[in-house]
Amino acid sequence: MTGLVGSYRHDRDRLERLAATLALPENQGLITHFLEGNLKSERYRVGDVTELFVAHGAIKALNSTYWNRTLQLTDVIDCMPQRRRDEWFSHIREHSTPEFTEDTVRSTLADLLASRAQFLAERVDGIFRALSPEHITNSPQGFGKRMILYYATDAMGYPNHSRAGVINDLRSVVAKLQGRGEMPWDGTYPLLRHLATRTGQWCSLDGGALRMRLYKKGTAHIEVHPDIAWRLNQILAYLHPAAIPSQFRRPATRRTRSVDLLQKPLAFATLALLRDVRVVKGPAHFVCYLPMGAIKQPHAAKDARAVLKALGGVPSGLAKEHMMFDYDVAPVLSEVLLTGCIPEHKSHQFYPTPEGLAQRVHDAAQVQAEHRCLEPSAGLGALISHIDPAQVTCVEVSALHASVLREKGYSDVHEADFLSFAARCATRFDRVLMNPPFDRGRWQAHLQAAAALVAHGGRLVAILPSSARSQVALAGFECEFSSPIDNAFEGASVSVIVLVANRTK
Repeated sequence: MTGLVGSYRHDRDRLERLAATLALPENQGLITHFLEGNLKSERYRVGDVTELFVAHGAIKALNSTYWNRTLQLTDVIDCMPQRRRDEWFSHIREHSTPEFTEDTVRSTLADLLASRAQFLAERVDGIFRALSPEHITNSPQGFGKRMILYYATDAMGYPNHSRAGVINDLRSVVAKLQGRGEMPWDGTYPLLRHLATRTGQWCSLDGGALRMRLYKKGTAHIEVHPDIAWRLNQILAYLHPAAIPSQFRRPATRRTRSVDLLQKPLAFATLALLRDVRVVKGPAHFVCYLPMGAIKQPHAAKDARAVLKALGGVPSGLAKEHMMFDYDVAPVLSEVLLTGCIPEHKSHQFYPTPEGLAQRVHDAAQVQAEHRCLEPSAGLGALISHIDPAQVTCVEVSALHASVLREKGYSDVHEADFLSFAARCATRFDRVLMNPPFDRGRWQAHLQAAAALVAHGGRLVAILPSSARSQVALAGFECEFSSPIDNAFEGASVSVIVLVANRTK
């Protein structure tokens, strides 16, 4: 801050000396020639040359420039509620900021930094006041499950900066409640630009904490996870303790029939690196290049590489910042940036099948060109990577993984839970290749459901926990088991076996 104040004093001294020189009578006539010779458009004509170089106006502009730089150097602009940001940006734009003196700067910043806790409540209050009063969905007593905001975008689909800031405040408060740290103040503007291209569709944000849908007329509908809504009302009650009924400040005792699980979103620093990833199509692969700034953020870079690896990327030679893909990963990265997360191992039971184990399953399946194949938990397609996509039906519960499969060329992709899919599927398959979820013995239900979809004379090949050997009972099948394979999956110390089951009845 001392260096910034010193730089301001230096610039102001030069500005005042320049203004004094230009104000001399013998120079004013010469200045006119510069203006006449260099201003090409009538709209930039100046009436009185002497008014153009008045020091007072230039100093006010200089003050605004340095106040803007000061706010950008701290996190205070990210912590402010949108109302305060609008006020500051208005002062900067209109050159009505205070004098940029060391005492003023330090005292103003100290007050702003000390107010960060208050800002949290002001943000929630600003969100509440921005809700459309014409929609009965918006309760006057506090936040409910759904919120409706007017004028999030204009008729051309461009976001309203102030409304984008209010929605950003909501996401920032939710991020605080999730323990994610501070969100950049302008982080929601590109999100609204993206949602404006898919109006009418619900999009999950920030690990499932929020869902948002934009309409063509610019209205934004936002649904808040029940575990978040009552906590927002707790914060709102800090400013308005008598206005928020107690039932709005407690978790709901009755749950809706279907509520998505909250996931842990990626860190903002990781998402920022992924946003700047460059995808280049090579002769045989797509290559992702992390931005140069990744070198200065080793932890975020490590997480970004882990995300790319989870999406099917492999390191490119010795360069850790380069990841190769056998499909165009750009649309999938857009989904990651939109939702803020990738499927977790625990919630989705996703453990990618290693290449060696996948090859073993493929060899055992002996797939022929005329075979119709099914992959009940397709993930990123490891088990079916050597099969013609036209032969394969994929079932995948994760929307992100389903998107990856489509990008890889699989057209028959069902985004669903396999047990639900199997209950209504009338098709029978010649080959089923599967790596079912092991958690809580779920593999048994998945195996039975998959076996019911195998055609007469067909074959099922499954990766199962080694303990399954004594538990598998498939009527009408001849079963063979491999020897146990230890530590087959990265991140899970589990032994597995490969089941080959041929349908005879």
